[in-house]
Amino acid sequence: MEDARIGWIAAIIIGGLAGWIASSLMKSDTGIILNIVLGIIGAAVASFLFSFLGVNFGGWLGYLVAGIVGACILIWGVRAVRS
Repeated sequence: MEDARIGWIAAIIIGGLAGWIASSLMKSDTGIILNIVLGIIGAAVASFLFSFLGVNFGGWLGYLVAGIVGACILIWGVRAVRS
């Protein structure tokens, strides 16, 4: 997330967008605050996981992709724990 070189405001906006896209893809009914949280935490999780594979995302688009993938992973994990 630090390598993306984006500010906090941009992280919140991109994280919200990533969380919204992920919740749409996963057919999850979450609110805007949870979408932002999922997107931001998801980007950090995905960046961490992808670093083991040698994949690095850069810039806003990379942060968005990492946020979507990470938020989908988080939604899947929450569903697995609940059931």
